[in-house]
Amino acid sequence: MPSSQEFMNLEKQYGAHNYEPLPVVIAKAEGVWVWDVEGKKYIDMLSSYSALNQGHQHPYIMDKVREQLDTLLLTSRAFYNKKLGPFLKHLCDLSGFEMALPMNSGTEAVETALKLARKYGYKKRSIPDDQAEIIVCEHNFHGRTITISGFSSDKGTYDGFGPFPPGFIKIPYDDPEAFEAAITSNTIAILVEPIQGEAGVNVPGDGYLQKLREICDRHNVLLILDEIQTGLARTGKMFAYEHEEIKPDILILGKALGGGVLPVSAVLSSSDIMEVFTPGDHGSTFGGNPLACAVADAALDVIVNENLADNARDMGKYFIEQLSNIKNDKIKIIRGKGLLIGIEMHLEENETVRPLCEELIREGVLAKDTHEKTIRFAPPLIITKENIDWAMERIRKVLEK
Repeated sequence: MPSSQEFMNLEKQYGAHNYEPLPVVIAKAEGVWVWDVEGKKYIDMLSSYSALNQGHQHPYIMDKVREQLDTLLLTSRAFYNKKLGPFLKHLCDLSGFEMALPMNSGTEAVETALKLARKYGYKKRSIPDDQAEIIVCEHNFHGRTITISGFSSDKGTYDGFGPFPPGFIKIPYDDPEAFEAAITSNTIAILVEPIQGEAGVNVPGDGYLQKLREICDRHNVLLILDEIQTGLARTGKMFAYEHEEIKPDILILGKALGGGVLPVSAVLSSSDIMEVFTPGDHGSTFGGNPLACAVADAALDVIVNENLADNARDMGKYFIEQLSNIKNDKIKIIRGKGLLIGIEMHLEENETVRPLCEELIREGVLAKDTHEKTIRFAPPLIITKENIDWAMERIRKVLEK
């Protein structure tokens, strides 16, 4: 078999250079563990950006995949299939929403939510055609389409891709007063992440979502929550908004909904909002395909039956406690909720934490730099204290140098 370096060279030669992967070539995985081409073992502390909440190759999910592979894979939405309806019911029953629209990637789900909000504004709020405004937050990450890139704060996301669609107003994150001040008669919605993962695990102050909910209710504005990373037990609750006992008007899910097997996403809302979509308004050839539905159904079962939200809460608390004991004056702050954790470092302007992430790899820990100064830890939610202790021995070795 070719070496890790040979695989990396092939990807560099034949693949577009839109990523700069950390230098490890993963060949197989199970649970919280992965192995490279040479057979070295690592603990996965990224979970494919929270797409692997159930862990790698979860046996229950894999059994459901094999079962579905032998029956039906794809029909398109031109026809009904026997897996979609039960999956949508499962998802709605679990979340408390009335209707769901299945898509594939998280970015597609965000675009779907934006279209849904705009159409609702025109059909039910009588906003003048092509005048609807949606408020977004600085340092957001909702995907990389032209529309979403246009309201990003990250130069690497938007530079060279304009002109961008209008209709998006950017405000500071964790600033309810700025939100209320930005509302006009054409404002239809605010799109926000309960925790900004890509921004460096940016956790807002207590009560932020409650304040947004109150302002939205007062001004008849839709609250859209992007829980693609924070949803499905990652933060210690099934959905991160449950920490503040509120409910959005539109919820966006993805990543872990696919159980680490397939891209599966969904937009959930009330029937009053969702009914503005009529046949031909929106769709996807692969969205809601039978295999994806079987996978997502199983993914939800695992989260509920194995109490992954409770484990994320307990293990997240333990992990943060252990990280807080690291002796390193360059640690600026440790932020997190559940098993979505970031360590921000005091570094020189031209320094980043990427060398630390590369050193962690050499020690057998896969973590990722985000926004240059922060190391993100987001392991599978099946992680145990013993797993965390194994990782901490190596994390401490790197960060206490």
